[in-house]
Amino acid sequence: MTEPLDLVIRGGTVATASAEFKADIGIRDGRIVTLAVELPRAKDEIDATGKLVLPGGVDAHCHFDQPTSDGSRMADDFASGPLSAAFGGTTTVIPFACQQKGQSLRAAVSDYHERANGKSVIDYAFHLIVTDPTEQVLGQELPALIRDGYSSFKIYTTYDDLKLDDRQIIEVLALAKREGALTMIHAENSDIIAWLTEALERAGDTAPRFHATARPAIAEREATHRAISLAEVVDTPILVVHVSGGEAMQQIVTARHRGTRVFAETCPQYLFLTADDLDLGGFEGAKHICSPPPRDTASQESVWRGLQDGTFQVFSSDHAPFRFDDPEGKKVGGETSGFSHVPNGIPGVETRLPLLFSEGVVKGRISLRRFVELTSTNPARLYGLMPRKGTIAIGSDADIAIWDPQKQVTITNDMLHHNVDYTPYEGRQVTGWPEIVLSRGAVVIRDGECLGNPGRGQFLECGTPDTLP
Repeated sequence: MTEPLDLVIRGGTVATASAEFKADIGIRDGRIVTLAVELPRAKDEIDATGKLVLPGGVDAHCHFDQPTSDGSRMADDFASGPLSAAFGGTTTVIPFACQQKGQSLRAAVSDYHERANGKSVIDYAFHLIVTDPTEQVLGQELPALIRDGYSSFKIYTTYDDLKLDDRQIIEVLALAKREGALTMIHAENSDIIAWLTEALERAGDTAPRFHATARPAIAEREATHRAISLAEVVDTPILVVHVSGGEAMQQIVTARHRGTRVFAETCPQYLFLTADDLDLGGFEGAKHICSPPPRDTASQESVWRGLQDGTFQVFSSDHAPFRFDDPEGKKVGGETSGFSHVPNGIPGVETRLPLLFSEGVVKGRISLRRFVELTSTNPARLYGLMPRKGTIAIGSDADIAIWDPQKQVTITNDMLHHNVDYTPYEGRQVTGWPEIVLSRGAVVIRDGECLGNPGRGQFLECGTPDTLP
């Protein structure tokens, strides 16, 4: 006699990156074991009639409890951050184990595990951030970590405490090629930014709005071109993160026409914010300081086109949770210290999926399949988690978000579950919201209530990245 199913999700419209169909989903021991019509009754049932049944989101770029060097402190740890993600329909998060200059990379990973252990309600993996590629790191630590399941890492071309020079970038890219890892690159020209910042500060132009002036699109364009050029020398794929507009996008598209394997990510702030949001009077604009900065409405339209035409493979939150009214947050340098002292980053791990669903799928800018591809399937593939994560298929983890596509929600910070004291999307109305979220077959969110226990989330070792066609 066949063992009964633990759970059947019945009557919904299932959507993956490649198909939409009516089916029941049978779950046993945390995994999807059958997709069929009119499955027999199970131990537990969820009626999804009239709802969309989607793979849980994979947020492959978010920051929780990451050490900093400027006296600031991130507001979300591995309890509040993943919880907020789950309420927004995300079931896997990949934050960053950040090496401090002079620190062993292995020590940074061990420290990050200590910060994470026993807290997360959903599954998580780690990217690495390489800031000090010493002979020890490149010769021993990083290759061993890649083989242990940390198969992606981020490098920077800006920020004094993070950036690498071109020779260091080449060395890291060469290692990535040898070991089969994927390199993520924050691409902005550090010297352009420093020169402009010093000129602005000498002129007394230090209000938050001048952050955008100090980080123009040309600084992103040049660094994107340079990152691609270095990757071409080594012949290894890269992913350019948080691309803000058309100038950097054009570098990526042109490189692909040459046959270069370069992938691109963008984020909600480049669809829903502009540089005007940094000019709110007083210090309020600091809420929207992130890098690259939001640009203009033409840049927003460029990003939408990139989501439509395949320029972008991944849509992430880049959740960077600094409280506004906090001397360890956005005000770490004081309100009069100027834009260059404000911690960069904005919150968005819970609102990522509803924003893109509402403005993308509901308004006809992108298809439902493309939504799933950008927010779940592609990040799972690029970061070595497919087919366990990122799809609804037999054998995959039962990480599922059941959406009410008609539900209208007005976003307010009071309704969100992060530990930040503001949201950049306050008052924005969206259509479509996840009502039930499952992680490995267990309901963790139902109708605005968390049913999952902290610490039930598992650490995921990532395999070799699948760098897409």
